[in-house]
Amino acid sequence: MTMNTFDRRKFLKSSIMGGAAIAFGGNFKNYFPLTKEEAGPISVALTTGDNRADLAFRALQPFSKQIQKAIGSRRIVIKPNNVSITVPLSATHVDTLEGILEFLKSIKKLDNVIIAESAGNGPSLEGFSNYGYNRLGSKYPVNLVDLDTEGYEIMYVFDERDFRPHPVRISSVLLNPDSYIISVAKLKTHDRVTATLSLKNIVLGAPLKVATPNDEKRKFRNEKPIVHGSGYRGINYNLFALAPRLHPSLAVIDGFEGMEGNGPIRGTAVDHRVCVASTDWFAADRVGVELMGLDFNNIGYLTFCAEAGLGTADLSKIQIIGENVKNHIKSYKLNDSWEKQLIWKTPVS
Repeated sequence: MTMNTFDRRKFLKSSIMGGAAIAFGGNFKNYFPLTKEEAGPISVALTTGDNRADLAFRALQPFSKQIQKAIGSRRIVIKPNNVSITVPLSATHVDTLEGILEFLKSIKKLDNVIIAESAGNGPSLEGFSNYGYNRLGSKYPVNLVDLDTEGYEIMYVFDERDFRPHPVRISSVLLNPDSYIISVAKLKTHDRVTATLSLKNIVLGAPLKVATPNDEKRKFRNEKPIVHGSGYRGINYNLFALAPRLHPSLAVIDGFEGMEGNGPIRGTAVDHRVCVASTDWFAADRVGVELMGLDFNNIGYLTFCAEAGLGTADLSKIQIIGENVKNHIKSYKLNDSWEKQLIWKTPVS
């Protein structure tokens, strides 16, 4: 049967739980979180204050024993959000990273740590230098790693133009089960999926930029656009479908200075002074959405994740440690394209 005669609505419905298992790496159920009984209560820490490093440190403290046990002998991969290497407001702040490193030091887990990124628009190490990350390497036993120079696995993602699977090189560092992944995201609006938080930081950081030494005009081929799926439907679906293998082990969301409007790069600053942390990435993102004053039902990839059982969208089922979420909500101005983004809600005809 050709894709021209395939019922596209049936494709979308059936592929969520069936096709995704094949396209994205084997038995889909193997990648789902533990049951409620196995995982225990869902908790998210929310801190506020005037010091970024202190906010991150305090947000992580309630999970000290849990994090220490989960890390074990695994390598810790701290993944900042450097969608741009030249726009500081769009990137993870060095002070937030330092707060996380101080926390890891406090639980004696600082002996096997890297800060790793495949930046969106240029050499990752150049971005690290621009944002002052190099000083972390001189203060802590941590290595700065460009994921584009490391290994990869081939995975397949959906493209809404032809409804076919497309190969993409995905970082083997982020896929490695022996990596304890810490997503250090920011509260930001987005031009395709309304908001970018801890999950998207990992999923869109995982596709690599591949060197093309024989191309004088382009020194690398950026494979991240492949995961964008050629449209608002495609990117939301791919974020959901890749989540079971590419979600973080620990989510830290820096909202000290958020970004509203035309994020994730061209937005404006929001003085928010909050930080969110959780060992449940979905719960962290859910609280992040609430803090931004956004309608959770307008965020396609997180809605898909909730429908598939990857997390709960019900805030009443999430234990908040620290500050009261209601006291720290700010209504972020959305990207100019936000109404067009909602086409993911409309059935494909």
